[in-house]
Amino acid sequence: MKRRAMIATGTFVSALVLAGCQQEAKAPEPVRPVLSMVVEQSRTDGIVAVGVVEPRYKTNLAFRVLGRLTGRPVSVGDLVSEGQTVGVIDSTALELAVRSAKAELTKAEALLATATATEQRQRTLITTDATTKQTLDNAEQARAGAAASVAHAQANLFKAIEQRGYAQLKVDFAGVVTAVGAEVGQVVSPGQNVVTVANPDIREAVVDIGEDFPVPLEIDLPFTVGLQLLPDVQVEGKVREIAPQADPATRLRRVRITLNNPPESFRLGTTVTAKLGKEQSPTLRVPASAVLAKDGANFVWVVDQRESTVSLHKVDLAGDPADARVAGGLAPGARIVTAGIHSLTPGQHVRIKKDQ
Repeated sequence: MKRRAMIATGTFVSALVLAGCQQEAKAPEPVRPVLSMVVEQSRTDGIVAVGVVEPRYKTNLAFRVLGRLTGRPVSVGDLVSEGQTVGVIDSTALELAVRSAKAELTKAEALLATATATEQRQRTLITTDATTKQTLDNAEQARAGAAASVAHAQANLFKAIEQRGYAQLKVDFAGVVTAVGAEVGQVVSPGQNVVTVANPDIREAVVDIGEDFPVPLEIDLPFTVGLQLLPDVQVEGKVREIAPQADPATRLRRVRITLNNPPESFRLGTTVTAKLGKEQSPTLRVPASAVLAKDGANFVWVVDQRESTVSLHKVDLAGDPADARVAGGLAPGARIVTAGIHSLTPGQHVRIKKDQ
């Protein structure tokens, strides 16, 4: 009897242990809190970028030689014509260089005349055997060297005359002076900016745009540009140039918009506002942290708000992958997970913790 009781007790204990294991195996998986957001189409009608009107073509004029600035007959806002002198430096040293080059040329020409006459005499004497062939060869060599010296002196003279012309700073095209970088009496170095001249005929709007812009920036993207003080004065334009990278301090990219026949009120330096063209359609974008790259495709975790579970959906992204602009596979109004996407499993229960 005692042995039967011990066997029965062991069997009962084994059954309890097995039941406990089964209960532990069937323990529900903990609900995981996740960050999420509802995907909505971005609106483009209220997005405005602020910038200024700048010339498309402008040049920083500088001297090619070192010198002291003795004249600058123009100031900011002055209109200049092609070939007009806008700066003059002291040309005393350049004039002396020209005189020295002329003297060297005169000396070389005199030596050439002497060498030529000597060669002619030697040629006359060689016919009567009054001189040797070696002496004639030496005379020919001396004449050739004198001719080379003349060519060298002429080149130096041309160079000195050209450098003397560098004492005057002239404009290559008609425009308006937008900035000055040196005053009269100042010693300017070669390449130092003295006057900045811009062509006011071709103007464009320059704006800075951030990474949260609703549509991807592309060349020829249409914009409507208006004056900030006179919003009713507007012109159409298209993107001509996009900065390859954002400014490290502001994280904004500089965009240049070519204006289509702007009126006179669009003066250089005027503050303007730029809005996207009316034909731009809304776009659907998701944060880059919500995109899961797997097997050469892109996926997002979509939350079933009724069942509080997640499922993996394949999406098509257009343009730059960092832009995360959805081209297909996701409908507006869907709630997606925005963080911790690599540790989720299909059908896992989640709790919406916070909208991002």
